[in-house]
Formats: sequence, C-alpha cells, structure tokens
Amino acid sequence: MTTDAAPAHTVADATPRAVLDTRGVSKTFGVVRALRDVSLTLRAGEVHGLVGENGAGKSTLIKVLTGFHQPDAGTLALDGASVAFDSPRAAQRAGVCAVYQEINLIPERSVADNIFLCHEPKRFGILTDRKQMLERTAQIVQRYRLAVDPAAKLGTLGLGAQQMVAIARGVSLGARVLILDEPTSALSGAEVDVLFDVVDALRAEGIALLFVSHRLSECYRLCDRFTVMRDGAVVRTGTPQELPRAALIAAMLGRESAGEHAWTDRSGKADAGASTTPALEVDGLQWGNRVRDVTMRVAPREIVGLAGLLGSGRTETFKTIFGAQKPDAGDVRLAGRALTHATPARSIGRGLAFLSEDRRAEGIFPRLSVRENIVASLLPRISRFGFISRAKEAQVVREAIARLGIKTAGPGALITTLSGGNQQKALIARCLSTQPDVLLLDDPTRGIDVGAKEEVHRVVQQLAQEGLAVVVTSSEMEELLALTDRLVMLNEGATHGGMPTAGAHPDDVLAVLAGQVADAGPDSGGA
Repeated sequence: MTTDAAPAHTVADATPRAVLDTRGVSKTFGVVRALRDVSLTLRAGEVHGLVGENGAGKSTLIKVLTGFHQPDAGTLALDGASVAFDSPRAAQRAGVCAVYQEINLIPERSVADNIFLCHEPKRFGILTDRKQMLERTAQIVQRYRLAVDPAAKLGTLGLGAQQMVAIARGVSLGARVLILDEPTSALSGAEVDVLFDVVDALRAEGIALLFVSHRLSECYRLCDRFTVMRDGAVVRTGTPQELPRAALIAAMLGRESAGEHAWTDRSGKADAGASTTPALEVDGLQWGNRVRDVTMRVAPREIVGLAGLLGSGRTETFKTIFGAQKPDAGDVRLAGRALTHATPARSIGRGLAFLSEDRRAEGIFPRLSVRENIVASLLPRISRFGFISRAKEAQVVREAIARLGIKTAGPGALITTLSGGNQQKALIARCLSTQPDVLLLDDPTRGIDVGAKEEVHRVVQQLAQEGLAVVVTSSEMEELLALTDRLVMLNEGATHGGMPTAGAHPDDVLAVLAGQVADAGPDSGGA
C-alpha cells in the first residue's frame, strides 16, 4: 500500500466509550526516563496504532499496561474504574492481554497446550479436559486457517505458524483490550490477510485493540487513530487523515524523512558485478528436504536479495552456507576457495558473517551486556594469552554504537534493556566487527522502525560500496527491491532464476514466486 487511504471500515459511534485510559504515566529506570507524562485512550471497537522509533518508549508503555511494570506516576482506568495491575496475570484476568513480537510460548508443549496454557478447560473442576481442549483448539485453528495439528509440538512449526498460535492464544483469553506488538513480523502474506480479517472481526465485537507495527502500510490499513511517541513522550495523536504518511514519519523522527523505502543510494552500483572472481559461489547446495538445489553467485560490491515466500527455505539456505547445518551435497566457495568442513567459527575466520532472523533464540546473549554481545564473535582477535584487550574492545564497541546509532544507557547495560530494534543493530554490529567479505542478512530489519531502517540500509549500502558482498532476505518485498541490485528466486528450497530489481514491482516478484509466470530473468548463477 502506497497511499494514506483511511481504513476500509467505519466506526458506528463517533465517540465510542473508553475501555483503557492512561493519564500522565511516567516510568524511570535508573537515570533513563523511559516514559514521560504519557496519556493514551483505547476505545471500544477501535484499532489504535502506536508508532515511534525503537527506543521511543512503546515497549515500556505496553509493559505498564499489562502489569510487567508499575508506573512511577500517573493512573490507569479500565471502563472508567481506576486499576493497578501488579502482574501480567492480573492484567489478563481483567481482560488486558498482549501478543508480543518475540514468541513467549513453550516449544515442547502442543499447540493446544500453548493456546490454553493456564486457562485449560476442566472436568469436575480439577482435571484438564484434553478432549475439549483439542476440540476448541481445532475450532481456533480452523478460524485462523492454520495448517497445523492441535496435538503437534509447537517447536516443530515454523516461526510464522508459531506467531499465529501466539495470536490465537491472546484471542482465546477473552480480552477486552488486545495489544498486538509487531504481530505480522514473521507472517506470510496469506497469514497477514487472515490476521487482518480477525482484527476486523474483533473490532466489530467491540474489542479495543492497540496495534504496534513498523510497517506503516499495515497501520494505515487497520488503524482508526494513531499515537506517535518519541523519547518516551507522546508527540502527536490523530486519525490517518490528520496524520498522512509524511507527517507521521516526521513526527516519529523529529525531522523530515525521504520516506520508508526512499533512502537507498543506488549510485555507483552499475559495476557491482564486474569482478571476475565472485566473493561467494554456491553450487547445488542441499540439506534435507528444506534446501534442495541452491546455486548463486555474488560479486564484491553487490547486494543480492534471496526472494522467497515464507517456508521457501531462506533461513535454512543461509544456515547451510554458513556451516550451522552440515550440507548433504553441494559446494560453497569464498573468493574462489572452497569452504570445506564448514562450521560457524571456520566461516567467520574465512570472512563470512551471518545474521539470524530469530534475534531472541539465535542472536542475543540475554544475560550479557551490550558490549559483550557486540564483541562475542571478535574475542579471538582482541585477546592475547587468554586476556581480552579492554582498549581494543572499548574502541570496537564505541565505534559500533556511533555508526549504527544504538540507543543504550551505556556499553555495560544488559542487552535486554534495549528495544528490539536496538538489539538488532547490536547484532549487526557483531557481524561487522569481524570485518567480513560476505554478509548474509536474514530479514535484518524485522521489528525495526523507519529511522533505524534508514541507518541499517545506509550501512549496508556503504559496506557494498567498500567491496563487501551482501545477500539479504526480507519479509517486505518493497524493502528487498529498494535495497538490492538483483534477486535470486527461491521456491521450496531450490533457486529458479533471478531478476534485476531496477524498475521491478513487488507484484512482478510475487507472481514469479507464486508460479503464475515463468522465471523473469537469466539463470541466477551469474554474478
């Protein structure tokens, strides 16, 4: 969506009742003032968009609304009555529920167990009625059009399906207020459409919804009103008509922006593939039934997009190239030299870096500091006789924080005190700290706001201009087209041709990926 059209719905009552109301809420952590006099009203039958850069205070506000944090000042009211939630369980009992970007479910338990966790149907008041639970789960699964077995372990599902289960759980709790924090970040296009239908149905039932997303097209599709936060404070509130896209972005950033996907500088890229020796060569790569036949060439100074639908094998392809999974067949070469017996450590030593899409499970070390997370891959290079050079470490971290604009109370702060987007930037800094020649980025801007995307894309473009070869995936096709020189098409674990991105439209790419037209370009093996 490229227009600022109003949502395709109307609210029957021009001034629907307030369900959840905050007045003058403030919250401080040490010297960091996370929230400053925040007032917000969530109304029945309305989708309220909460937008702002990473670090603006959105996550802290959500945690106050759901009982994770208690405010230092200010009040909360539910249906006009003053409330104070001392825990997330208390908020859930009152009908305030949240579904988070990071999946907080139990992978070893079944889909049904996760959906009804802590509110299982009972027999005789004490025994879990598993038959009823499975039947009710099957109804929910059918409603969401999920191709999953209610009895299947959650951990066997893909990331997108797990996210949909988390959303199903939130709805099953009977929420009066439902907070959706980046709910589409891991969903396919079809799953996003299902989610939007569910949101519209909940709106019609009078549920108050708080919708948090960095994808502005989704916000304009769903939201009746916006609240814009910056530096812990509310700076603007208004309808989509009162806050068109340019005004919304300007309010988020505190400055004018070129737009969501307009920051890419494509100058100097014409000779990206001129090198005779590719930086990365992949031939006939196979791993199980998820990576069946991947072939590609990537030259220095080139940014190549690996385009595929959810479940196409993008992540598995990257992990196999990187050595996190042992390939069953195929070859990987870096600068013409075979990468044999690949492991992550060997790949890093040969100049290959990989950023996983799953920041929580495969990225951050939650009990370590920002500094320790950034230098985790660099320790052998800044150590001597087992002792880390604190001067080198401090220099690397200081430059990384400045270069990527990481918002933190300091290098010694726990990584978990950072917003999701700033955690992601710290992980990108970790990749760059090893000074790689080839960079694999799996959905690197997932959960990152407009301003942070500008910074990340500028860094990636600069790295390519300096000679780095980059392969990137994205759940946003517009972003993939804006950032890359060409695409390699991936379908069911196999590459099927490619296309240049100059002048391409997302619909053209999706049509190819869906098999509606023939491959749109020459063989993807060319650099």
